[in-house]
Amino acid sequence: MAEKKQIPLRLSAKLYDAIAAWAEDDFRSVNGQIEYLLTECVRQRKKNGRPVPHELDVPPEFNIE
Repeated sequence: MAEKKQIPLRLSAKLYDAIAAWAEDDFRSVNGQIEYLLTECVRQRKKNGRPVPHELDVPPEFNIE
């Protein structure tokens, strides 16, 4: 298994709660959900050759201030 890097990550409480709820729905840990989401974003970017549009970065019901 490839070595994994540890990084500090600061999230707002609202964003953490949203990811935690999503992770629970998908039967993943919060860490696993974040890793999954990042992997999918990178895969999508490689597929399209361009960044994912900003609107896809934030769930519609979630407002980051």
